[in-house]
Amino acid sequence: MNTLLLLFSLSLSIIPFTLCVPNPSRILLASSSSPVVDINGDEVQAGPNYFILPVIRGKGGGLYPSNVKQHNSTCPRDIIQETDEVQQGLPVVFTRLDGKKGVVRVSTDVNVRFYTPTICARETIWKLGEYDDKLKQYFVVTGGVEGNPGPKTLGCWGFMKDGVRFLALCDTPFKVMFKKTF
Repeated sequence: MNTLLLLFSLSLSIIPFTLCVPNPSRILLASSSSPVVDINGDEVQAGPNYFILPVIRGKGGGLYPSNVKQHNSTCPRDIIQETDEVQQGLPVVFTRLDGKKGVVRVSTDVNVRFYTPTICARETIWKLGEYDDKLKQYFVVTGGVEGNPGPKTLGCWGFMKDGVRFLALCDTPFKVMFKKTF
């Protein structure tokens, strides 16, 4: 299968992240009960903070919220990639929809939220935004509701507009890896 399948709406399936680990043997052995691993080979846990970084170096840094497209919002809604690869972006926290702590597995549905102590802390959960008629894209944005899975499923994330890489649903996979912050 040439494209990653990403089950995402108000929740996110962790399948594409497991398929994006740089170790090909893990890709071949991954099953729905396999744990997602970080860059050190440790199991990704629900609760701790992780940076989401591109697998391919030289293509920018981590992810962070910004108001590039959403100019009418007080809180940043767009999820974009740092242009400088040494910038790790803001950490995220995975919360399992079943409410349990522990290992995030390939089959685990999770909410993803930016870990940021700001007045916009309630606006940090990722969701699939509305269709942008002008750009002909669905973008991944903040403002989701924790524990609220949805039916939308599509391919990968990644869309470039005016030199800014947005998180969006598209045909070319944006392969990522996880780095635990502390």
